Amino acid sequence: MAELDGRIAAITGGTRGIGRGIAEAFLREGAKVVISGRDAQSGARAVSEIDGGDAVHFVQGDVRIRADCDHLIDGTVARFGSIDILVNNAGGSSNHAQVAELTDEALEDALKYNLWSTFWCTRKALGYMIPQQWGRIINISSLEGKCGKPGVSIYVTAKHAVNGFTKACAHEVGRSGITVNSLCPGAIETDLMMSEGPRAAESMGMTYQQLLEWYAKDSAIKRLNEVEDVAVVALLLASEAGAGITGSLISIDGGAAPY
Repeated sequence: MAELDGRIAAITGGTRGIGRGIAEAFLREGAKVVISGRDAQSGARAVSEIDGGDAVHFVQGDVRIRADCDHLIDGTVARFGSIDILVNNAGGSSNHAQVAELTDEALEDALKYNLWSTFWCTRKALGYMIPQQWGRIINISSLEGKCGKPGVSIYVTAKHAVNGFTKACAHEVGRSGITVNSLCPGAIETDLMMSEGPRAAESMGMTYQQLLEWYAKDSAIKRLNEVEDVAVVALLLASEAGAGITGSLISIDGGAAPY
């Protein structure tokens, strides 16, 4: 029997990068999966490439909009009958700058993209998970949710907030058979990293390549992690075997975080 036979999962930002890697891992273990994203063409392409047949479905939406978050969760239940697993993967930030030069809009967008989306999707999903007395919520945070680097304060702030939310929520729903955890990857060179990384690197006074080398140098393994490293831990947390793990901020960063 596969680890996730009969389970239904929703994954925000599941058309690429870490979210897609987790979606593929869940499908291999028997889950039915709904992935979300802002672009319909990218969603259709991802569903085709994943080749999961009727077990994978795409819902278009922008997680920075509350109604779209609600639509994803309700759409998952409408498609497959329930929701057992939520992966709050979508996130990021842009318009990086030193704090003295940051705009209000840059921080507001980072908080919507990372914190508010996690809150909106989690709140909606708990409306289904609490009555069924079973659920798994996995928030994709970051090494920067434990540490902090200059020039990317909006991202650091948002991911620290996600980690605090994770711990508080875990204590609220632990007796309802629901676990809530954060995964904290180090730098992984996804397409999002390649698109936003150069601007972040510039705000930190370095090139994009130097940024990647900095992350690798800070780790014990002296290289970047891979999407698959995150997916395998998400699979554990989503399974019955992960029932005793909650309120945890799990580093997947090659040993870079101090805790």
